[in-house]
Amino acid sequence: MAVAVRGGRGGGSALSVGIRNFFSYRIFVSAMFTLLFLATLSVLFSSHPPPLSSSHSSVIQNTGNAYMHRTFLALKSDPLKTRLDLIHRQANDHMALVNAYAAYARKLKLDISRQLKLFDDLAQNISDVPLKPKYRTALIESDAPVDEDLLRQFEKEVKDKVKIARLMVGEAKESYDNQLKIQKLKDTIFAVNELLIKAKKSGAFASLIAAKSTPKSLHCLAMRLMGEMIENPEKYKDAVPKPEFEDASLYHYAIFSDNVIAVSVVVNSTVMNAAEKNKHVFHVVTDKMNVAAMKVWFHKKPVEGAHVEVKAVEEYTFLNSSYVPVLKQLESTKLQKFYFENRAENATKDVSNLKFKNPKYLSMLNHLRFYLPEMYPKLHRILFLDDDVVVQKDLTPLWKIDMDGKVNGAVETCFGSFHRYAQYLNFSHPLIRDKFNSKACAWAFGMNMFDLDAWRREKLTEEYHYWQNLNQDRTLWKSGTLPPGLITFYSTTKSLDKSWHVLGLGYNPSISMDEINGAAVIHFNGNMKPWLDIAMNQFKNLWSKYVDGDFEYVQMCNFGL
Repeated sequence: MAVAVRGGRGGGSALSVGIRNFFSYRIFVSAMFTLLFLATLSVLFSSHPPPLSSSHSSVIQNTGNAYMHRTFLALKSDPLKTRLDLIHRQANDHMALVNAYAAYARKLKLDISRQLKLFDDLAQNISDVPLKPKYRTALIESDAPVDEDLLRQFEKEVKDKVKIARLMVGEAKESYDNQLKIQKLKDTIFAVNELLIKAKKSGAFASLIAAKSTPKSLHCLAMRLMGEMIENPEKYKDAVPKPEFEDASLYHYAIFSDNVIAVSVVVNSTVMNAAEKNKHVFHVVTDKMNVAAMKVWFHKKPVEGAHVEVKAVEEYTFLNSSYVPVLKQLESTKLQKFYFENRAENATKDVSNLKFKNPKYLSMLNHLRFYLPEMYPKLHRILFLDDDVVVQKDLTPLWKIDMDGKVNGAVETCFGSFHRYAQYLNFSHPLIRDKFNSKACAWAFGMNMFDLDAWRREKLTEEYHYWQNLNQDRTLWKSGTLPPGLITFYSTTKSLDKSWHVLGLGYNPSISMDEINGAAVIHFNGNMKPWLDIAMNQFKNLWSKYVDGDFEYVQMCNFGL
């Protein structure tokens, strides 16, 4: 029994010790928090802002203490103190903003000394407002209740300075704000680019109009030559065809054009640079409107030693709409509307495609090149020349080139990804995609040596007809003779050395004179033809030196060469 009683005392003693320990810990923690709180209050009540200096930078240094002081006062629910704190902070923020703009201007070394002085003066004025004795003693440093009237007066002065600061920053922002400067530059670039696009379209349209129009001097020349034939028809009666026109042992050229003076330059330049002038035969084909002028020219200005045959395309009677796809397509109302309908209001809206609507692309003169074997059945080879070329060297070595069974000898024009078949043909069409290689190298019309025997053997005129009929709706290619030429002579073209034929004198001013001087034939392909006012002056003399400026009809028509 005694043991039981002792054991009960021991258990009660242990419980009381645990309780005392628990409450002692609680009291200790509470005491520590109380002391910490009292210490914090002591620091807050004992902290006072140091005297403000006359410099506006001292206000920024004192902001921390003043802010802590006013924040504690705000805890005591004084709305005027909170309002004073906000006004004071607003003044300091705008002073810092003004100083930042001034510092940035100095860093950029901008020539804006007047603005820098204004920024400095404004920052000083803002900092001076809280330093005024009536505000400093009654509002900034005082713990007494805030005088509302004085606060309103202080707020008005600060807001006036802030308003001025905002106006100055707003005016100067474009000079310092990089984002605004970048955006303004982008807007300017966009506006200039729009003007550039518009100017390019207008320029391209004007250039196309100039290129398609017949110059007054050229029209005058044709009319005067035709007038000469009308006045003296007996002088220009058709003579018996010369045997040389069908002599396959001579050097034959084909020139198809309605431009009298251009054809004369091609013939003159070829003969003047030929070694054996009497072995060159020129087959000139024009339309019935210009055939008289062409015959009068070469009658009055015969080419030394050479032979010139002038005919109208209408004399080749097999070239009719029942045989020639182009002529048949011209009878289509839809195609006539596409090429000949005049819509002035849309004239400059699609300048990029305007060139494809030029009716000359369906001109029979332009497509005669695909009928050379039938036009000259007794010839084996013929050199095709465009009317905008100038010959600078003897071309007879072309007849000695081994064609390797190919039909068309031409200079390739591709470089890199440019002037490949994909540029001229619609490879989204399955007929084109399945038949041709989009990366095949294109070549140029303008100077082409044709093996007429190989042409007949390969039946390439029939091949041309097949594809031209398929393209009635212009889905395989847009227009022109080069795309059907690329198709017709695909895999039957022999590449010639580039020095035989240099192109681009009608659009590319950067062609080197070394390249031009080394070329056998130079080609004024492009809109800037040498007989037009828009011709490039640095190249025009290469063409004009072969024009007979002493010819009376040339002088009458004021070519201004």
